[in-house]
Amino acid sequence: MSPALPMTKYHQIYLVLREQLHEGRFADGFPGELALMQQFGVARVTVRRALEQLASEGLIAREPGRGTRALDLGASPAAPRGQAGQQRAQLTGLLENLVSMGLKTSVNVLEVELVTASASVATALQLKPGDPVQKAIRVRSTREGPVSHITTYVPADIARKFGRRELARKPILVLLEESGVKVGRAHQTISARLADVMVAQHLDVAVGSALLAVRRLVYDDQDRPIQWLHGLYRPDRYEYEMQLSRVGSIDAKVWVSKELSAKFH
Repeated sequence: MSPALPMTKYHQIYLVLREQLHEGRFADGFPGELALMQQFGVARVTVRRALEQLASEGLIAREPGRGTRALDLGASPAAPRGQAGQQRAQLTGLLENLVSMGLKTSVNVLEVELVTASASVATALQLKPGDPVQKAIRVRSTREGPVSHITTYVPADIARKFGRRELARKPILVLLEESGVKVGRAHQTISARLADVMVAQHLDVAVGSALLAVRRLVYDDQDRPIQWLHGLYRPDRYEYEMQLSRVGSIDAKVWVSKELSAKFH
């Protein structure tokens, strides 16, 4: 765990596990106390405090003799629908920029496999839980080192035209276009997350370090979800820049985005 963070070790573990629970990472079973002790390098009492916090919030159930299990957190909210023309106009610059940045970085494909969609992935991609999707995990780097840890989910009927070799050579948005998909709009959220053991290793940061977290749901021109992306970025090597302008009447002016760009360092 990161000693530089102004919080206790158990709270760091709680935050990491809470984020993983919301992502549906424990559909195949929640790790035991011993496994968590080894993963985070802490004592049993520290792990138990973190688990007690998760249990008090209804995220896990702890049953004597049966261990710990993740509880169903429900479906993720669907991305809002907007006017197609306006969404397309806002999206163009972002997608072009993402492809450009993808071409300027090197990529290491860690994993590509066909998996069954979890409840959250199925909801995002408007599939049924258990439907096949391609899950791909990649790490992008610049000359300075690793920048991002990206996990993408694509419906199997679309992803059948590309695999590990293609993902190592081209940005996934390019591969989608080459597969005959016409990219339409996207819904994106940006927040923060703490690095878990796996991500920390790949991004060369301490466990518990703060990362920029991006969630992006991409639709085709028929408004079908075609890609669900979870991205984690090192804030010291990545910045997201947005240009804003004022619109509206004099008594109700609001800020709207005019240009979007992402920069790697």
